[in-house]
Amino acid sequence: MLMLEKFVDRLPIMKTILPNANIHHMPFYEVTMSETYQKLHQDLPPTKIWGYNGHYPGPTFHVQKNQPIHVLWKNKLPSKHFLPIDTTVHGAGENVPEVRTVVHLHGGATPSASDGYPEAWFTKDFKQVGPHFTNRIYTYPNQQNGTTLWYHDHALGITRLNIYAGLAGMYIIHDPEEIRLNLPQNPYDLPLLIQDRSFHPDGSLLYPSQPAKPISEVDPSILEEFFGDTILVNGKVWPYYNVEPRRYRFRILNGSNSRFYRLSLSNGLPFVQIGTDQGLLETPISVPSLLIAPAERADVIVDFSCCYGESIVLKNDAASPFPKGEKPDPDTTGSVMKFHVVSPLTCLDESSIPDILDTVPRLSSFQQVRMLKLSMRPDSYGRSIHLLDGRLWSDPISETPRLGSTEIWNLVNVSHGTHPIHLHLVRFQIIDRQPFDAEIYQKEGRVVPTAPRMLPELNERGWKDTVRANPNEITRIIVPFGPYAGLFVWHCHILEHEDYEMMRPFFVIR
Repeated sequence: MLMLEKFVDRLPIMKTILPNANIHHMPFYEVTMSETYQKLHQDLPPTKIWGYNGHYPGPTFHVQKNQPIHVLWKNKLPSKHFLPIDTTVHGAGENVPEVRTVVHLHGGATPSASDGYPEAWFTKDFKQVGPHFTNRIYTYPNQQNGTTLWYHDHALGITRLNIYAGLAGMYIIHDPEEIRLNLPQNPYDLPLLIQDRSFHPDGSLLYPSQPAKPISEVDPSILEEFFGDTILVNGKVWPYYNVEPRRYRFRILNGSNSRFYRLSLSNGLPFVQIGTDQGLLETPISVPSLLIAPAERADVIVDFSCCYGESIVLKNDAASPFPKGEKPDPDTTGSVMKFHVVSPLTCLDESSIPDILDTVPRLSSFQQVRMLKLSMRPDSYGRSIHLLDGRLWSDPISETPRLGSTEIWNLVNVSHGTHPIHLHLVRFQIIDRQPFDAEIYQKEGRVVPTAPRMLPELNERGWKDTVRANPNEITRIIVPFGPYAGLFVWHCHILEHEDYEMMRPFFVIR
């Protein structure tokens, strides 16, 4: 493990991407994936990364609600990967190009052809394409409430490696309705993309080629999970940021492969959460800490007005694996970044936090209920495969909701860890969670609840696209399917699980 000094590099703010052109009054963007070297800490040599427009993280899209855009994603990456590929993983065999990419707008209500289906991949200059590839130019309608989304690679079997290499960025939809709320605005509205990484002494990214118990027959072999020993925010190792004594809005994204974070501020200052994955909550919720799984987002306000002169550490105390793994080391992964409240006020802080933010109608009517099991079994090498409803990626499609219908999905987690379950295309609401008897399940295969249903936490009662399904619990979500028909996927967003069978297609039928 490299011992790097914390809080010596300033937090970078990702550049805003501008359109290359307007075609029929629609902004058109070109984004090139390329390999470059980037300094991630002052004491590290430049690190080889793969970046959108040559940057890690990629540039931030700031788009307007109801203003569709077109994006041409271009692959200019080398033909060889610099991270270890396990060809025994579905979709990553010897019969496909080693380096292939496809972009998914996570949380986007996007037509199937632009969703980034894992088998719609393409290689450099589109020389080879996957079996589900249809079009080079993606369309994002942006007909959603104002919210914080993100874009990342989604190529079948190597998503964990491509995102780890740097292929991720933020995508923010702005809603004119938010202006009237008088929330903190730019430059006091900042994205925080949190990821963990490990490094070799030469500054290169370290991703192990073998799990803790090596698999001699397969090398490289997929890991069950990956936890780096270093935390980065916006592509910088343990950065600091100088803030004024005023309110700031932070759009926090957990972009890590497997690590959960439970964030808190070292001086006890609360977060006021105003939004979830898919937009604003009905009312602000003050929370002393913030649990955030891979791919979840939290939109929060922190009021530094009473902290002038203080230095405040953003801390993490979530176990890895979550929830019953090891607690983070306070000297390393227990810290995320530091805020120095030292900048003088540039102007009076006239922002506010209104009592009512938005209306979130409670969904109640539905057409179908599905029981979907989250389970594990060993593969032919003795490694754990995590499965959705006992099925492999290649098995026939079993979820075919009708366009415009609403379904309840019961996620019955009989495995040992919490799975952040993400559904493409849709937004949904969490109904409740209910514990069940794990011993009876192991012996008899029956799910017997052991306690009443528990409502979601107050700060989970908004629109979501990723939900934490805890072990030995039934997590119920209610899902309206739309606004598009077609082929999509649902999966665990622990990338090592997603890459090795914990992903399934679903088809929305007209």
